Amino acid sequence: MEKIDQLKQLYQVNLDKVTPHYKERWAVLIALNVLFLLRIVMAQGWYVVCYALGLFQLNQFLAFLTPKFDMSLQQDEANKELEAGERADDFKPFIRRLPEFKFWYNSMRATLISLVLSLIRIVDIPVFWPILLMYFLVLFFLTMRKQIQHMIKYKYVPLDIGKKKYSNSK
Repeated sequence: MEKIDQLKQLYQVNLDKVTPHYKERWAVLIALNVLFLLRIVMAQGWYVVCYALGLFQLNQFLAFLTPKFDMSLQQDEANKELEAGERADDFKPFIRRLPEFKFWYNSMRATLISLVLSLIRIVDIPVFWPILLMYFLVLFFLTMRKQIQHMIKYKYVPLDIGKKKYSNSK
């Protein structure tokens, strides 16, 4: 039991070390996904595993883009405050339903599990892969369209690309 606790602690220490290196973390995840896709293409199998990984990562991405709190409820509250004559100038930051690190961590685990599953012959279920690909693309475009419409309707941008830089205006 003590050995398991030591392994858990070592695992957590290593996770804590990689946490601030987000560019490197995402580069490793992209490389693992490319390796997995190469494995699928070269082996010409495990399409169901690839499809499941794609759906999982799409679900994680949507949770990453979605606000933690329902924007329609916040909009209704703001409208009620304006109708009552109060002014709602409070700064309300965008809080994700799924934080960036959890998104990376869950995607990394899923990709590693998929890589291992692609080595097990019994999981290679024969399917006609173009149908899976078309179904995934339709799901992707429909869900992203809905998400983008939600972002436009409630006027929020979930992506914060780097720290904002201000020019020296002297």
